[in-house]
Amino acid sequence: MRRREWMMRAGALCALSAGGVLARAAAQAARDDRILVVLELSGGNDGLNTIVPWADDRYYALRPKIGLKRETLLPLDDHFGFNPGLLGFERLWRDGKLAIVHGCGYAQPSFSHFTSMAYWHTAAPNSGDEYGWCGRLLDALEPAPRPNLLINIDTTQSLAVKSSTHTPVVFDQPERFQRRGFAGERALLDHVASAPAGNPSLDFLNAVATSARESSALVREAWAKYSTPVDYGLVDVQLPKVAACIAAGLPTRVFYLAYRNNAFDTHVQQPELHQRLLSYVGDAVHGFQRDLERLGAADRVSMLIFSEFGRRAPENTNRGTDHGTANTMFLVGTKVRGGHHGEPPRLDALDAGDNLVHTTDFRRVYASVIDGWLAPGLATRVLKGEFAPLALFT
Repeated sequence: MRRREWMMRAGALCALSAGGVLARAAAQAARDDRILVVLELSGGNDGLNTIVPWADDRYYALRPKIGLKRETLLPLDDHFGFNPGLLGFERLWRDGKLAIVHGCGYAQPSFSHFTSMAYWHTAAPNSGDEYGWCGRLLDALEPAPRPNLLINIDTTQSLAVKSSTHTPVVFDQPERFQRRGFAGERALLDHVASAPAGNPSLDFLNAVATSARESSALVREAWAKYSTPVDYGLVDVQLPKVAACIAAGLPTRVFYLAYRNNAFDTHVQQPELHQRLLSYVGDAVHGFQRDLERLGAADRVSMLIFSEFGRRAPENTNRGTDHGTANTMFLVGTKVRGGHHGEPPRLDALDAGDNLVHTTDFRRVYASVIDGWLAPGLATRVLKGEFAPLALFT
């Protein structure tokens, strides 16, 4: 090979190598910019009347009074239909931006709201963990403390965001975001030492106070500057606050929020109330997705929606449903692989308590979100076990 030819080929190889490195770096930078929004439907949403198996006669045998007729449902496919309140979800489904995961649950399920929610918050059924799964995820993703990585929009902090490294930012109304305390404590709460005290405990408290002050200023400014023409529906489920933080460029990787007050605990006169609640959620989630597209951030954000358990397959005597087991989970986003995932529970194979038998361990969905969206390779460490991911992302 002549010298000139050799140099040309070597240069081409170097260019290819550099291009590969740059492409990998760009891909990693894009992944580092990704955001997960987790929405909790507290109270135990009735999955059977959310994604309705109208083609299965057993559904109507189990629910002669509250079963939703096919002609009232929003179209999904030749077996399932959306609850008529879920117009927002039906639109997302048509656009390929909604994934439905069937049969989610865990072995030896609890029927207690508090206990079951703690299992979902910690991803540790029938055991427990000091930290939440979102907190452990951020600990694994960012080993050193960084402000504002984790935001919990609520009146109190969720166990799901409890972290050994990061201090979650917890707020409800941004314009009133402040540290709580009695009037006589205000001066002490607002005081932050300007230099390290040399006492590790005091230094930690001062760092938390400084972070709280800075975070509150950032959140208030983000909310004050945010405006949108997008309609989130009658109940926005706190999602515009998430959009405001994203629009302001906060470095948050995980947002955690809930439809509060056990709203989905529909023991009595369920059909009308449940449809109304689902309409609020569906409209708000659809509005949020449209707002993200308006902001140019839709490709960076995916949303996970869950409830602490489903409802019993048979209706009760009060035109409602009681605490049950397996349920549907949802993923929303432009990078979500829309469609059905997992195996729907069989209505002819209920357990001894007339409950659906779960077919998908909910931690498989968590593993899919971790490895498939935010942090490839970290699911086993975060969840403290092997859970086969589902193909939920493109």
